[in-house]
Amino acid sequence: MLRTIFFDLDDTILDFHQAEKRALAETLRSFQMEPTPAILDRYHVLNRQQWELLEEGKLTRSQVLIRRFDLLFSELGIACSSQEVCKVYERFLSQGHFFIPGARELLENISSRYDLYLASNGAASVQAGRLKSAGIEKYFKDIFISEKMGADKPSTAFFQACFAAIPGFDAADALMVGDSLTSDIRGARDAGLRSCWFNPHGATPRPDIKPDYTVRTLEELPALLQRL
Repeated sequence: MLRTIFFDLDDTILDFHQAEKRALAETLRSFQMEPTPAILDRYHVLNRQQWELLEEGKLTRSQVLIRRFDLLFSELGIACSSQEVCKVYERFLSQGHFFIPGARELLENISSRYDLYLASNGAASVQAGRLKSAGIEKYFKDIFISEKMGADKPSTAFFQACFAAIPGFDAADALMVGDSLTSDIRGARDAGLRSCWFNPHGATPRPDIKPDYTVRTLEELPALLQRL
């Protein structure tokens, strides 16, 4: 019987892409740069690539945070301190939130029937601000942020640290729900958890990372959970 559900935060519960675009636009304006759609889109690609390198163990968190801006400014031919830009960007990113459609209603619906936990790779200070703004901390038994756990998804060390913090935890009664095949689904598989891939955009599955279940909308999830 399903008892415990781990949720990813970014692009599963909260819309990170919207938050990223807004925060980056405000940041660039602060440094007298025009946030054109092309620049915002290019940053999104570069940022995602750096986090994927983190998931593969090829970069550290601190390297990711600075390198994404180093690469962007190098391509644009701009001389600017990536460290200073990163500080301002994270401040803007921690302010406000955007929900994935159906997310708040989902948490309200299922939080009384399951033990819910957040499992996120985001920066602790950024996620704390976004969670407070969204007002959803009350739905979770605990919130696991990789920066505080000492390991990042998809490493088994991250998941084992989460498991150790939950009294009486049994992986057989648990499920991981997230949008990232390389982080959430692969991490769950390697840690012995069942997984549900939230795939709202119909992304192509990967034969080497197979989720146990897939949903296109969060509204589909309650019916799935009842069958487990």
